[in-house]
Amino acid sequence: MSRIGKQPIAVPKGTDVQCDGFEVRVKGPKGELVQRIHPDMKLEVGDEEITIHRPSDARLHRSLHGLTRQLVANMVHGVTHGFSKDLELVGVGYRAELAGNRLILALGYSHPIVVVPPEGIAFTVEGNNKIKVEGIDKQRVGELAARIRRLRKPEPYKGKGIRYAGEQVRRKAGKTGA
Repeated sequence: MSRIGKQPIAVPKGTDVQCDGFEVRVKGPKGELVQRIHPDMKLEVGDEEITIHRPSDARLHRSLHGLTRQLVANMVHGVTHGFSKDLELVGVGYRAELAGNRLILALGYSHPIVVVPPEGIAFTVEGNNKIKVEGIDKQRVGELAARIRRLRKPEPYKGKGIRYAGEQVRRKAGKTGA
């Protein structure tokens, strides 16, 4: 039995969960999320918790059990607390600023890079080298943070680039003079 899949999901007060066939709708204080789940997975919505059941011990059902439970748990957490990813800009002249809801990055290129957030995602900039990507959908927050990081990955010689907060960059020794 899936250890993750068999755990019930606690539903906090003020959060409404509805299951219409293969579509799960979670509405909370921060917004609403909709997710389609596999037709074989059965959702049992109670007053204070949700449980996921699978029809058999087939390999596909075992793998979908934990996945479905975690997707629904992330939806519940997202509409109540939200998700965020922190990024740091490391390098001389690398900086970030907000213009309205758009993020403008100076990353050593000949032009500034403008990142427009999709619906439901917001940026905050602390100082001029810390960026916080916030939203209710964990997948979209992580994807946007990864896309921003990809604009200038941390390089191994000087460590310059965009990195996640707390990320350790493996450093290499440079050339030695002979």
